Amino acid sequence: MKSKRLLALLAAGVMSAGMLAGCGNSSSENGSAASNGSAEKKGTMTLVMSTRDDFLSTLESAALAYAEETGYKLTSQDAQNDAAKQIQYVETAVNGGDAAVIVNPVDSDAAQSVVDAAGETPLVFVNRAPTDMHVLDAENVGFCGSDEDTSGYFQGEYLAEYFNAKGQTDIKYILLQGELGQVSQIKRCAGVLKALKDNGINATSVVDLAGKYDRAEAMNKIAPVLTSGQEFDCIISNNDSMAMGAIEACEAANIDPSTFPIVGIDCTKDGAQAVSEGKLAMTVYQNPLGQGKGAIQAAINLINGDPANKDTEFIKDESGESYSDSIVWIAFEPVTADNVADYM
Repeated sequence: MKSKRLLALLAAGVMSAGMLAGCGNSSSENGSAASNGSAEKKGTMTLVMSTRDDFLSTLESAALAYAEETGYKLTSQDAQNDAAKQIQYVETAVNGGDAAVIVNPVDSDAAQSVVDAAGETPLVFVNRAPTDMHVLDAENVGFCGSDEDTSGYFQGEYLAEYFNAKGQTDIKYILLQGELGQVSQIKRCAGVLKALKDNGINATSVVDLAGKYDRAEAMNKIAPVLTSGQEFDCIISNNDSMAMGAIEACEAANIDPSTFPIVGIDCTKDGAQAVSEGKLAMTVYQNPLGQGKGAIQAAINLINGDPANKDTEFIKDESGESYSDSIVWIAFEPVTADNVADYM
């Protein structure tokens, strides 16, 4: 478990490096770059984001800062959730001679297209895993992110403990889902339901809503359900942004969100604050600083001809799969009122 002091020091380090990167920083409508005097000696990389939300923006800043620290010039581009545009950015980076490309995929199902666009250039997927993990079998391809099998499971364990303590084994839930079909959406939903079942809770869905990981979208989708008269026992959200939208919708409908559990994932700044205020029952910390740094470490390893996970301080994959050496895992951590102060 990370202590508040350790998180503060890590965040301070990223901010400090980021401030250095800001000096002489170039930017455009869709991207920004960080550079330093030694960067040209080691080479350039491009980070292609799917979009920029609170979590991904923090990941991006961490990657920019650590690239700066290690002597690489990193340029960041925003594909604005356009898979075709993302491929174009990858091709531009390769044609420009970048040493490596880091991609937060718009479409996890289309990971092979990104691999094809990168060609022989080292490629690291970050945050969102390819649907077919065997694309990582290629020697120049890696992945840095968090094991989504555990994120939703932490939510389910919390809810099971909550309802078992009340002697309630049958519950009804509202589910706010992220981008449908993405690995994170699929595994977060499956994980929470599996944990509930494993712990003796019979859970029935009132409605599953596609909130697209977006706060406003989730608020708009859940608002009519809250006022429909349908009974529910909890709200399960695939991320904190949608959970915050649910909280706002509850308050707008004069429903006290602290009277039943709402659970999220990511432990964003707003999410942690909501946990401390009792409005969000719990969240699951996904480490954007670790993912940003780990992606750069993996890229440097691939540039040097080493396995992506060589000598990182993060978790190695122990599944025994053919692509295990290509994965850098950043641990998820459950956050409740008992330990939220460590994450603020």
